[in-house]
Amino acid sequence: MMTQITHRERECDACRVTGISALVPLECHTLVEAQISVPVATVQLLHYWFQDPIMGFLRDPDCYLVDMCLTPRASNARARYCEHWAPDRFERLGNVFVVPPGRLVQVGSDAGRTSTVVCRLRSDAVRTWLGIDLEWTGQRLDSTLDIGEPNIRSILLRLAEEARHPGFASRVLIELLAGQLAIELGRYGAALVEGLPASGLASWRLRLIDERLAEFGEPPTLTELAALCRLSVRQLTRGFRVSRGCSIGDYLARYRVGYAKRLLVTEQSVKAIAYSLGFASPSGFCYAFRRLAGESPGQFRQRALRTG
Repeated sequence: MMTQITHRERECDACRVTGISALVPLECHTLVEAQISVPVATVQLLHYWFQDPIMGFLRDPDCYLVDMCLTPRASNARARYCEHWAPDRFERLGNVFVVPPGRLVQVGSDAGRTSTVVCRLRSDAVRTWLGIDLEWTGQRLDSTLDIGEPNIRSILLRLAEEARHPGFASRVLIELLAGQLAIELGRYGAALVEGLPASGLASWRLRLIDERLAEFGEPPTLTELAALCRLSVRQLTRGFRVSRGCSIGDYLARYRVGYAKRLLVTEQSVKAIAYSLGFASPSGFCYAFRRLAGESPGQFRQRALRTG
């Protein structure tokens, strides 16, 4: 299913289709590649084209909105909780983020193209599965805009694949995966206050790490990153895991694969891309790409060229 939507045509209905308010620019287009709805959740594969910088809002009164980028997010993607944070506080939008039911989030980014899988989980279903209402306040709310938990990412990738290529008993499988996603979100929230260090790395340290990782070629060592952040290696690794929910090695791999997706829509060969990103061999690059993206570089390139 391919549905082309322009916000010039459907501004008043944009919240229902994409979750973004009518404050997005007129030259904003959305392609709905696939959608599957079951009683407890709706899964969509969306492609956005922002021809100008965007500033809009997200809020769903009845659902958790769980979003994962299948391509690198548009540059300078950021968000803030309007009713909880100061007007000038914007935080970086990570590869995966979640907006709890009823929370108003202001989002913005520079112009660009983005593909995402979005899962809307009904809050009453989450309450039934977990037996409690999840409380997203304080540190838990701060953590929602950049979720690095690999189990959540894996479930979203599986949902994306099922939406794109539905098979036998797809609706049943979607419901089961939605339940798993709710459980992982509950565990993620609980882990922030149970058994983990109270705080992660300061935002300026995370920014320095991201800037260094953007310098592709030979990847940085832990010693180099620790010196950059003026921390010990132990402080760096523990603090990074709390902030991003994964190891620095896993984060670096995802970062490089994300950038590789941009290069794969150019005429560069897979071999040239692998070496430019610091991989020791094309086979190592292909293995890392498939493990994180769920498909080979060649398969991604073919699909991107078809939809682009």
